[in-house]
Amino acid sequence: MRAATAGATLARMAERLAIARLSPAAPLPGWATSSPFFSVTRTRGELSIVRPEERVPDGIEAVRGGRGFACEGPLDLGLVGILASIAVPLGDAGISLFAISTHDTDYVLVRDADFDRAAEVLAGRGHRIGTRNA
Repeated sequence: MRAATAGATLARMAERLAIARLSPAAPLPGWATSSPFFSVTRTRGELSIVRPEERVPDGIEAVRGGRGFACEGPLDLGLVGILASIAVPLGDAGISLFAISTHDTDYVLVRDADFDRAAEVLAGRGHRIGTRNA
C-alpha cells in the first residue's frame, strides 16, 4: 500500500443529490438507475439510493439537498488515506459527509448549505477544487 499524497483534485458536482432509504426487501425501483450519476447499495438493513434529488419521487424517505465532490481518478486501489484527507478536515470544521467509493474514485457528499465552506476547508488543506457536470 502507498500513502496518498496531499492535494487530491476534487471536482464539484453540479447536481443536487438525495440519499433515499428503502426497505432492505424492496425491489430496485426503476427510477433508481435512470440518471448518469447514481449509487445503489443494499444491506441487510436497508436499500440506499443516491441520485439527483429531482429524480427521487415524492413520498420516498430521503435526505435531500446534498452536493458532491468527486476525487478525480481513476485512483490506484493501493493508495491509502485519500478519504481521510477529506473527511478529517471536514469533521474538524463540523461538516458532516456521506461517502461513496467506486472502483475508480471516491465521492463525498455534504449538505448544500455547507458546500462552499467545505470547498474552502478542503482547498485550505491543499486539495485542488474544480468543476464537473456528472
